[in-house]
Amino acid sequence: MNDYIIVGSGIAGLYTAQLAAQHNLKVVLVTKEAVEECNTRYAQGGIAAAIGEHDSPELHIEDTLVAGAGISDPAAVRVLCEEGPARVHELINLGVPFDTHDGAIALTREAAHSERRILHAGGDATGAAIETTLAGVVANTNVDVRAWTLATEIVLENGQAVGVRTLDARTGERGEVRAKRIVLATGGAGQLFQATTNPTVATGDGVALAYRAGAGVSNMEFFQFHPTALRLAGAPGFLISEAVRGEGGFLRNVAGERFMLKLHPDAELAPRDVVARGIAAEMVSTDADHVYLDVTHLPADLVLLRFPTIAKVCRSHGLDITKEPIPVAPAAHYMTGGVVTDLHGRTSVPNLFAVGEVSMTGVHGANRLASNSLLEVLVWAKRVIEAPDSLIEAPTFPQTTQAITMAAEADDTPFSRTALQRLMWRNVGIVREADGLGSALRQLVAWRDAQTEPTTVREYEDANLLVTATLLTYAALLREESRGAHARRDFTETREVWQRYLVLKQG
Repeated sequence: MNDYIIVGSGIAGLYTAQLAAQHNLKVVLVTKEAVEECNTRYAQGGIAAAIGEHDSPELHIEDTLVAGAGISDPAAVRVLCEEGPARVHELINLGVPFDTHDGAIALTREAAHSERRILHAGGDATGAAIETTLAGVVANTNVDVRAWTLATEIVLENGQAVGVRTLDARTGERGEVRAKRIVLATGGAGQLFQATTNPTVATGDGVALAYRAGAGVSNMEFFQFHPTALRLAGAPGFLISEAVRGEGGFLRNVAGERFMLKLHPDAELAPRDVVARGIAAEMVSTDADHVYLDVTHLPADLVLLRFPTIAKVCRSHGLDITKEPIPVAPAAHYMTGGVVTDLHGRTSVPNLFAVGEVSMTGVHGANRLASNSLLEVLVWAKRVIEAPDSLIEAPTFPQTTQAITMAAEADDTPFSRTALQRLMWRNVGIVREADGLGSALRQLVAWRDAQTEPTTVREYEDANLLVTATLLTYAALLREESRGAHARRDFTETREVWQRYLVLKQG
């Protein structure tokens, strides 16, 4: 009997798998494409941890709670910030080559952090360095890695998760794997939107799997849009790291003006949601499809040392970032909500766990603090693996909202992934309002009701995107306020009555 089935091969899946292997547990890891194809690979900025001389977990806690805009779970935030430094040192011991300066780990600052606490590797290739290291570690264990294998359904018996059904992406063969515990580590859902920093595999699979199995899903309305994705033909969604602004980069409109100075005391280092909305508004007011991120005032050797990947990609498009500003625009980046878990990664379905971007631990609240995502993975993966079987008391979860029920009144636009992404970008993007959300929801329900049983990986992904899109849109329509990454034109203020989670469950 397998001890664990882990679904996904980003840092969440690989780190959880190697921890389980250290405990001599029998592990099957399934991932729908090659092991290295995941969001982790594209993470540039780094991983946050209070390891600096003048830093502390208490300062990290304070910054995280501020960014979370009033609905982070303080207990979860404390777990993250207090246990994070030890987890980062474990990554170092596994061989992740974090950058150093004068023999010490180099630390940088990112938006909304009060201290320099971001570890990075290869300048701006942190995700790739972590992914490569962990893949190598897992390859030298007894973990049964099954690439090109899509998890299509969670198998339930007597209300408990006992396995997953699978589809071989190359042969179409169906199968079933069973284990004592199932861990969802499937990442996010950036493919919901027309512009995203996420790879094509980010289709909300884990949220859809868990929701169909009866698990609670929450905070879906707080989808985070990264302020600065490269806006050049031929480079769709390439991320320009938060750390560029952390090192002193300025945002300028097409007239060369630093517009963030008038929008927030921290200017370019304001929380992500503030910067993303500021850029979007500036693009509208200047009738432009981009603004500029300018590092030409910084020493060229510093820029090239810290951001070699960004410089290389821009150079391949004829842009020298040491001499010319970088055209950027917001793009969908991170699914702050997800499958609700407790402090041990348990969902409301017995034996079903979730780790990483697919989960909603309560850490991020309404707006994730930059570089806390990789840290959350490490902390909760450790807690999942070390949660004893004797921990059998039922976890408590926030009160739920009823399942989505509405008439499927919509136009006759046929479903396609492109149509879905355009609809979500237009109606459920950076700033929302009731009419657009309601229209989008009706169209999504109509598409959902017209679906046939999926048979291919692409069709399963489309079905998962529709489930995830519907949950996000419904939650955004219900939350009649603006908070963190969720902004409403028709409810512009933050309202105390909404200082709570919206949890959705299948009826």
